[in-house]
Amino acid sequence: MPHDVITPNLLLQAYSSGVFPMSEGRTDNELFWVDPERRGILPLDQFHIPRSLAKRVRKDQFTVTTDKAFQRVVKACAKPARGRETTWISERIETLYTDLFKRGRAHSVEVWLAGKIVGGLYGVSLAGAFFGESMFSVQTDASKVALVHLVARLKVGGYQLLDTQFITEHLKQFGALEIERQDYHARLADALQCQTANFSQLESGVDGATILHLITQTS
Repeated sequence: MPHDVITPNLLLQAYSSGVFPMSEGRTDNELFWVDPERRGILPLDQFHIPRSLAKRVRKDQFTVTTDKAFQRVVKACAKPARGRETTWISERIETLYTDLFKRGRAHSVEVWLAGKIVGGLYGVSLAGAFFGESMFSVQTDASKVALVHLVARLKVGGYQLLDTQFITEHLKQFGALEIERQDYHARLADALQCQTANFSQLESGVDGATILHLITQTS
């Protein structure tokens, strides 16, 4: 689809219909819609934290923030990485999601170490659904810590659906699973009925021990 046709409003309509955009490369202005036959989700009430990761979260080795460096996170997610020489996050997609962020419809979780951003993730928030877009890490477990903090925030905020789009080995360890398209659309419809979900319900600066407790307490 020509890049000038897609607007932030159209993007939100697409998400509410169960589809999302991708691009062939960083400088590609053309976008295409994706509606997988099998969709990845991460059930919030079945989220599993590996013991070693829980230990790292509890130690508060990293500083974790939200919505402090959205565009930096997107740019980092778009950079080539091991096993991922190309990216679907084009400059046009970056611009669109930055617009959604300014509208309060997209959010980021940032992970810092010694004042430098070393990991994070971003996604789109719509009613009771959060659509995870991408994550990055330049420090061991940084993106995993970001995911743990995200799940705690979504559970406290009353979200019903965490959409991961696709399944990776990285996500399987947390309990991510694939469901049929029809099942996904049904879950999405239910989540979109939830108008009370609030990404900012959880205050910032919560320590790791509290984050772990919130995840198990609200399971």
